[in-house]
Amino acid sequence: MLEQLKNFIFCGFIVLVMPDLYGQEKKLVLPLGGNSWLTKGTGSEQVTNAGWMNWRQKDAVFSTFVYLTQPGLLSIKAKIDVPEGVSQLQCSVNGETVLTTVKGWGGSYVLGVFTVKDSGYLKIDLQGRSKTGAEFARLETFELSGTAVTEATGLVPNNEGNFYYWGRRGPSVHLNYDVSIIPEDIEWFYNEITVPEGYDPVGSYFMANGFAEGYFGIQVNSPTERRVLFSVWSPFQTDDPKQIPDNQKIILVKKGPGVTTGEFGNEGSGGQSFFRYNWKAGTSYKFLVRARPVADGYTNYTAYFYIPEHKTWKLIASFNRPATTTYLKRIHSFLENFDPLTGAITRKAVYHNQWVRTVGGNWKKITKATFTGDNTARKGYRLDYKGGLEEQGFFLQNGGFFNDRTPLFTGFSTTAPGQQPAVNLGSLD
Repeated sequence: MLEQLKNFIFCGFIVLVMPDLYGQEKKLVLPLGGNSWLTKGTGSEQVTNAGWMNWRQKDAVFSTFVYLTQPGLLSIKAKIDVPEGVSQLQCSVNGETVLTTVKGWGGSYVLGVFTVKDSGYLKIDLQGRSKTGAEFARLETFELSGTAVTEATGLVPNNEGNFYYWGRRGPSVHLNYDVSIIPEDIEWFYNEITVPEGYDPVGSYFMANGFAEGYFGIQVNSPTERRVLFSVWSPFQTDDPKQIPDNQKIILVKKGPGVTTGEFGNEGSGGQSFFRYNWKAGTSYKFLVRARPVADGYTNYTAYFYIPEHKTWKLIASFNRPATTTYLKRIHSFLENFDPLTGAITRKAVYHNQWVRTVGGNWKKITKATFTGDNTARKGYRLDYKGGLEEQGFFLQNGGFFNDRTPLFTGFSTTAPGQQPAVNLGSLD
């Protein structure tokens, strides 16, 4: 019915009929602060929790993403503030473009009615075409309606729990390795990562060797800086490292040349170390971490990174964690984005040739893993995540609003041939 009513002729004019005026179609508020990115332009434009701000440049494009569960008609409406003058805005969806003239404060405008042919992620682009004032407009939300909108439409609905921030970062995904058949305690964990070329945007953390008390991997910190990062959480639960009592602080035992050490916070707190190193996509990198109980109720965690151009293992850092007596537990890898500005870009890594070495000195290959996601994925706020098997081993992928997601808690078994680590443990620093 709505398809038939999208346009009709009245007194010789084409009249646009809005779907939300007919029947009881679902209406949905889409907050721009949690679902939009500036995908073109380098000016002063910003996506904030209150919506789009400082929209001044004609080349700036705000892209908003929403996951639709069925095809149909989609009406996009917005309350728009124009601080001064008159602006013309261009809304584009799937190659269809609608121009709208806006002015004044608080006006309600229909930005277009579009035909959605398939379910999945939809990108809504808004760009300024002309203006007589300094800014094009300010927007906080879209209102979506029409037959394409359902209760199951995927988006970040509100900022409860700071989810505008988490939603714009995107879903984190994990590989939880199965070591249940290994009867001995695990002292060493070895892993390799290859990041395919083009899948390493700023903000990526490709975490190779995760364990119950910490994590170890490689990051893209800026267009000009990359790091090898190794961190261990304090047993004291806080996001502020200044609150950690002295007897529960992580103690640095030693570090490698050129390694920076300190404390971290915001997602738990503890001891952190990093080595600035220009690692490259397309190259495989090796990681080795050790955990063993030491004196006075501490456990020591030590991380080594293999630098292929030097053909040598480099000590990153060695930390002692108080009130802890354990070997390696909850062995895992993960992939995350820590920069909300790049949450609309795809990142991917292949994790391969995983081995553990027991306290008895036996190397055991890991062949099974379970794919999981963080709260952003579990809530269905972001659905662009997947993991599974490739020729080399396991892989993880997130961001970029692809549609072929992997169901959470899917298990995988790899048959990829592996090579036992050729490392002389006794010669490590």
